[in-house]
Amino acid sequence: MTKIVNHWIGGKTAEGASGTYGPVTDPATGEVTTKVAFATVEEVDAAVAAAKDAFATWGQSSLAQRTSVLFRFRALLDGHRDEIAALITAEHGKVHSDALGEVARGLEIVDLACGITVQLKGELSTQVATGVDVAAIRQPLGVVAGITPFNFPAMVPMWMFPLAIACGNTFVLKPSEKDPSAALKLAELLAEAGLPDGVFNVVHGDKVAVDRLLEHPDVKAVSFVGSTPIARYIHTTASAHGKRVQALGGAKNHMLVLPDADLDAAADAAVSAAYGSAGERCMAISAVVAVGSIGDELVQKIRERAEKIKIGPGTDPTSEMGPLITKVHRDKVAAYVTGAAEEGAEVVLDGTGYTVEGHEGGHWIGISLLDKVPTSAKAYQDEIFGPVLSVLRVDTYEDGVALINASPYGNGTAIFTRDGGAARRFQLEIEAGMVGVNVPIPVPVGYHSFGGWKDSLFGDHHIYGNDGTHFYTRGKVVTTRWPDPSEAPAGVDLGFPRNH
Repeated sequence: MTKIVNHWIGGKTAEGASGTYGPVTDPATGEVTTKVAFATVEEVDAAVAAAKDAFATWGQSSLAQRTSVLFRFRALLDGHRDEIAALITAEHGKVHSDALGEVARGLEIVDLACGITVQLKGELSTQVATGVDVAAIRQPLGVVAGITPFNFPAMVPMWMFPLAIACGNTFVLKPSEKDPSAALKLAELLAEAGLPDGVFNVVHGDKVAVDRLLEHPDVKAVSFVGSTPIARYIHTTASAHGKRVQALGGAKNHMLVLPDADLDAAADAAVSAAYGSAGERCMAISAVVAVGSIGDELVQKIRERAEKIKIGPGTDPTSEMGPLITKVHRDKVAAYVTGAAEEGAEVVLDGTGYTVEGHEGGHWIGISLLDKVPTSAKAYQDEIFGPVLSVLRVDTYEDGVALINASPYGNGTAIFTRDGGAARRFQLEIEAGMVGVNVPIPVPVGYHSFGGWKDSLFGDHHIYGNDGTHFYTRGKVVTTRWPDPSEAPAGVDLGFPRNH
């Protein structure tokens, strides 16, 4: 019997009323295992209404009450790691170890939210004028929404809702319809932790649900992670409706390898960063920029390592890489490889014909490695979001920096070198929001914020860390004067407070 995933509204499961369902496949077999209910405008409105009702009390609750719920949620999340990881593997396809890593990174933000009391401390200046004090405080926004991608169905929602609800907001999550079960499990664990009904809600669906969240007058802010075209649309549409927006888009992350680099370490890093999670992550390294004469040796080292990667079902503990999320996406990724030679690239490894015995219906693709890729090639220009690594050749460090900075994306980048001066110069000159020095995937820890530049971010705030706290709150400044008890009333003074 096919499993059905419904909405979560007001602290309980809400069966889909639209009669419209989306298919959820097991990427390792290609079989439809689950149906997910698609929300109508009315169902989105019901979730927002539940969140608005809950905000009346949750927004006034004590920090101690909020953090006590989050501490209990953290314990439950820790105890259900394997169960959540199994849901991710079943619907996304990534191997179990990758799925467990995703849950661990989400836990980092829950940890940060548990300590929100420090982040929400205000400021006080006394005696700015005689008997006058000024305090700066931060208050929650109200109902906020999160729209999250398929590639990290547990981690990315946890980049958003723990901080949002710790700050006193209520939350409506619209997860990817391709792998929705993890989000529903998180909702169940929050309820078990004692989160009041309506503080966290989940609605599934497509553009109908998204557009309603973007235009709903009671939604005060929207967080999004996904592709650049959709991020731009989210930002434009939600901003036009007066909402605060953080919309994280796509990427084309480069790794600059200088001639003095440890090429074995660089090759190890390139393989793990390009092919881990089948390349379906916005921080994947998809372009290696080899400087000087090291290109041939570096490509050979990458090839030797890539050919040893074991591809298979995520449920197989020996698998190092799983299938892609859908057949349509698999075919799109393959097209970049099959068309690469015509665009001037050298195809070193072609994984488009790969399949797994006994799982022939799965969305399989092997490792692909392209060398001497021109910047005009689609394989370089587009975010492929699959296990395809392009190697570009440049003569100098300056050429490499110019190539990277010419990209419209600015999510993450890395440099591999033994030269501290070159690394320091790279940090300052490169136009990207996250930089790694001998670190291929520079995803910040939870107490630093994640976000890119240029077409990789729309909005003023990065996600989680201090930026996350600021995004989910708004500042207020209170100026106070109390007369000293020893002073007798001297009439009303309507003049501006004297500062001297």
